[in-house]
Amino acid sequence: MSGLVPPSAASAPSPAAVPSAALSLRGLVKAFGGKPAVSGISLDVPVGSLYGLVGPNGAGKTTTLSIATGLLRPDAGTAHVFGVDVWGDPLAAKRLMGVLPDGVRLFDRLTGAQLITYAALLHGLDRRTAVERTHELLEAFGLADAAATLVVDYSAGMAKKAALAASLVHAPRLLVLDEPFESVDPVSAANIRGILADFVAGGGSVIVSSHVMDLVQRMCDHVAVVAAGCILAAGTVDEVRAGSTLEERFVELVGGPGRTEGLTWLRT
Repeated sequence: MSGLVPPSAASAPSPAAVPSAALSLRGLVKAFGGKPAVSGISLDVPVGSLYGLVGPNGAGKTTTLSIATGLLRPDAGTAHVFGVDVWGDPLAAKRLMGVLPDGVRLFDRLTGAQLITYAALLHGLDRRTAVERTHELLEAFGLADAAATLVVDYSAGMAKKAALAASLVHAPRLLVLDEPFESVDPVSAANIRGILADFVAGGGSVIVSSHVMDLVQRMCDHVAVVAAGCILAAGTVDEVRAGSTLEERFVELVGGPGRTEGLTWLRT
């Protein structure tokens, strides 16, 4: 979606998906128990972009990405991956994607190597290719020494990297990553950023949600700001931040910090 989008235009459903986009969302709506979580989100992720999705807790980021990847059925709206309808032809759409959901539950009684190989086999790779790619990914993510360790014994950051490796093993065209840097140390985060940059440079596309504005500003070329289930602004990072830092622009759009005057008992 090019250009800065005002709230009214960003949240209104567009007439048709963009078939040339890596991910095209139109008029997504989802409510839980009558409470809206996503309220008419429309968004286009350009092919070859690293797209950031930012917003406060409860903004609707995870719900949006879950709908986009076929993990959660919307109440209304559509999602297309390279023109393929996620809900009309889910198998074809999912072949094009690598997905890292937030709070993903892994088969943690497998070793790291077994987990990634299993993901490769599920995607239809032959065993030899699956094993070769597993070895390369374990090396790339710094998990080679833990290849034979059960995932249940991994740290949170190691498990996150193993799950990300499993999402890449079938060489998807689009990566959908929900908070991939949560619980990941700075060295590993830099390693992941390098892998994602190489993926995009090789023709891949990425949409990633994050709470870390500085990371998104340095890593992404496009960004959308989400709050209360609506998009407040979307476009290139420079367009959205409008001369400020992304964090300053985010606070301006979403609203400043809460009042703290009453916490006098914290003062010593």
